[in-house]
Amino acid sequence: MPRYSRLVASLAAAGLGATVLAACTPVESGDGSDFPNDDIRLIIQADAGGGSDLSSRALAVELEKSLDVSVIPENMPGASGAKAMEYIAAQDPDGYTIGFAPVEIAMLNTTQNADVLPENYDFLGQIMNAPGVIAVGASSGIDTLDDLIEKAEAGEVTISNSGAGSIWEAASLGLADAAGVEITPVPYDGGAPAVSAAASGETVASVSGVGEAIAQKDSVKILAVMDEERHPELPDVPTVNEELGTDDVVFGGWGGIYAPAGLPDGVHDKLEEAVKAAVESDSYTSFQEDAGNLVVYRSADEHQAFVEEQFDRFKELLG
Repeated sequence: MPRYSRLVASLAAAGLGATVLAACTPVESGDGSDFPNDDIRLIIQADAGGGSDLSSRALAVELEKSLDVSVIPENMPGASGAKAMEYIAAQDPDGYTIGFAPVEIAMLNTTQNADVLPENYDFLGQIMNAPGVIAVGASSGIDTLDDLIEKAEAGEVTISNSGAGSIWEAASLGLADAAGVEITPVPYDGGAPAVSAAASGETVASVSGVGEAIAQKDSVKILAVMDEERHPELPDVPTVNEELGTDDVVFGGWGGIYAPAGLPDGVHDKLEEAVKAAVESDSYTSFQEDAGNLVVYRSADEHQAFVEEQFDRFKELLG
């Protein structure tokens, strides 16, 4: 714990008044040259143990090395992530409260009418992507994406996903739209249970992150990847675009780091530099590769523009 935090804790324990504590609060320069001089909270919009949580914690370890303060992960699940996102928007833009921003940050305004808009945030960089994949049970008799589409043309096809309003439900609908077929999305409590549903035959197929499908590779057959290129772990599995002759069936569980809108330039720059260094570190890269995810970095400006584009895309697809 930094000396300032220990001092404030000691004063609070001694029962000293708020005026005394306020006098001990660090004074930030206007240009952010002395940032950071206290712990930074990293708000995670999901429960502990999931993909968002693990990615955030892996990144926090590396952020601490660049920022030389503690970066403390804090889980704040609720309302499919909207609770954490609305909370962050309401915080002071001083750099001491940041968060992990999953793809749903571009969706929740449309799917839940949540007050989650790109202009409410300063985006500091993209840190990963988990491309979507379509899988079926290993004994389903479905061998290709064309087989699945033919089955959908002949009758009802159920596709499990990680929950109503999730990226994988949106991906299921995007696939159906591109293929010109009707499908029935079936929500489950997470990507792993969705894959298990396809493996057992509860549903005809699943759409999930690539890591969740690879984890059950003995029970499912992965038909296609929903990315611009084939996945390095699945070099023999085609993309949906290859199979359908399209170029826009690209869905991924991407994530980045964000903060309340209005960060001082100096604070913004230091956080962006720290995020970049963390993403490029060997340990973080190894973590994401072991999880089956892709290490995808976008700078703050690039990621801000990307989120705005994704917001418009999902508004059109799901609105």
